[in-house]
Amino acid sequence: MSLFQGLSAFPITPADASGRLDTAALARLLKNIEEARADSIGLLGSTGAYAFLTREERRRAVETAMDTVGGKIPVMVGVGAIRTSDAVDLARDAKAAGADGLLLAPVSYTPLVDDEVFEHFTAVADAGQLPLCIYNNPGTTRFTFSLDLISRLSKVANIEAVKMPLPSGGDVASELASLRSATGSAFRIGYSGDWGGAPALLAGSDAWYSVVAGLLPSQALALTRAAQAGDAATVERLDAAFGPLWALFKEFGSFRVMYVVTRLLNLCDVDPPRPVLPLKDQARQRVAAALDHLDAVFSAGSTVCIEPR
Repeated sequence: MSLFQGLSAFPITPADASGRLDTAALARLLKNIEEARADSIGLLGSTGAYAFLTREERRRAVETAMDTVGGKIPVMVGVGAIRTSDAVDLARDAKAAGADGLLLAPVSYTPLVDDEVFEHFTAVADAGQLPLCIYNNPGTTRFTFSLDLISRLSKVANIEAVKMPLPSGGDVASELASLRSATGSAFRIGYSGDWGGAPALLAGSDAWYSVVAGLLPSQALALTRAAQAGDAATVERLDAAFGPLWALFKEFGSFRVMYVVTRLLNLCDVDPPRPVLPLKDQARQRVAAALDHLDAVFSAGSTVCIEPR
């Protein structure tokens, strides 16, 4: 299976208040994903707080990942940075550490235009010399990739995939048809937005780039495999089990919720990087209830269950 197919799990990057990486905690999270047999790991994505970390800590994260799971599961590394030269350096760091692929978002303070993004991506793809996935994340970057720009980039050497947000109208099938017409059959198209990941796979997308899979990979993989098999009934049942968690993602942002889940599962004891604040007790209780609901459904219907908290 291609690096850009199936379930790609995006863990948090455990770090202290100063941004110093907890390598042991990160290794535990990555081993958990690898043992669940997810299709790939998305290291240093938005969930991985890449924008909050220095180049040195990002390098340490990649080295930790490759020492822990390298050769056992493909690792795609986020290399987004405001300056093109910095993103180029990060791409080279990832390549030197043994990463399997790159993920690049057009991070910027000044709003960018299409030609600027094209040149930025071309430079990073050339420097990294690894398969690269376009990260179309307008909610964070305030830049939306046009169909024309994705088509142009799909013809650049090493750029092989795109990570799309869920379409506002919800019509994934139509968007997929347009993207495939503009990019060709070899170019891989996947979606983020966890509540729409499985429906997007059912509609024919290549990958689900999943936040929840970073901490609950077995449950997310069960949903992924049902969608890949075209089993709409099982997808509906399992997706409903995730429903309370999806609602919390929409209300508070998946980034904040995942830090609560990490503590509830006793995986590590860290807070999100400031200025992001931890969720308050009432919200934390709702996250615990959502995990209990998910556990009950999976325990009743399969051997996959969440470890006691």
